[in-house]
Amino acid sequence: MRLPVGKLEPEFLAELLGEGPCDDPSVIVGPGVGRDVAVLAWDEGARYLIAKTDPITFATDEIGHYAVSVNANDVATSGGVPRWFLATLLLPDEGADEHLARSIFAQINAACADLGVALVGGHTEVTYDLDRPILVGMMLGEVERDRLVTSDGAQVGDRVLLTKGVAVEGTAIIARELADELSARGIDEDTVRRAANFLHQPGISVVAEARAAVAAGDVHAMHDPTEGGLATGLHELAMAAGVGLAVAFEAIPILPETQDFCDLLGLEPLGLIASGSLLIAAPPEDSDAIVDACREAGIDCADIGEVVAEEHGVKIRRGPGGRAGQATGPSWFDLPRYDQDEITKLF
Repeated sequence: MRLPVGKLEPEFLAELLGEGPCDDPSVIVGPGVGRDVAVLAWDEGARYLIAKTDPITFATDEIGHYAVSVNANDVATSGGVPRWFLATLLLPDEGADEHLARSIFAQINAACADLGVALVGGHTEVTYDLDRPILVGMMLGEVERDRLVTSDGAQVGDRVLLTKGVAVEGTAIIARELADELSARGIDEDTVRRAANFLHQPGISVVAEARAAVAAGDVHAMHDPTEGGLATGLHELAMAAGVGLAVAFEAIPILPETQDFCDLLGLEPLGLIASGSLLIAAPPEDSDAIVDACREAGIDCADIGEVVAEEHGVKIRRGPGGRAGQATGPSWFDLPRYDQDEITKLF
């Protein structure tokens, strides 16, 4: 069966990952659906080594910034500090020149400098039959052993928090890649320009809010929604922890520019690639302090729902009514999962 564009179906991916069991005792967190990073015991001391790799395949503009940020994000969701970055850059055989290579490396270096990360290696080549640059990043970081946060730690009764709003990355990509089409279809230039700058403001990095969250309270789990948008990120968070979720649609901050672009292009905002937002699962007694800490750091944060028992599934409430703790009632619906990101409809 031919596979569609986008992430592999999680059940199929779980099957593939299960075919290669790892019995190395130094592997603290290995591969798994919904797991953001690998965690390794590496110095027999007080720290773990965190490893993450992610490609940039949708964006063509400022891919160096994207690659550093999205890989650093997953290190931050573990409670860790991103330290070392490696980049594999594949340039198209038609159109590759010194200016393109220099510009991408300048982006990588600037993003690393912003986060205090060192570029320590990688690979670069001009590759046959590509129509755009592809950049695969790998970020290494470290975390104190007693400060490790995993994506599978969400517990029934936890509040589900979301920073910034959706969909920062998807909206920036659309504005940067389809600016002429948006303008031709009635979106004013100021809106397009503002959305294009979402890459930097509010930004696709979640390092600052992850640090604020773990400093402010007991964080059980963190996860940054990427391909497949917030909806798929919520499913990944639930699958990793073996829990259900109950979220309220009205509580989810959808950025106005995102809504405008999605209405125009026929996309679902909750399924649009969403780097720049951070999902946090925390006990109710700590959730307010975490929200306040994020806001004090200049980052919006909203309480969008609750962790519930696995048998209730991943639900979304549209309108009033129903019991949040059980996600039952006429206003509750199964939350769709977007194995193919909504942005793939455009490219």
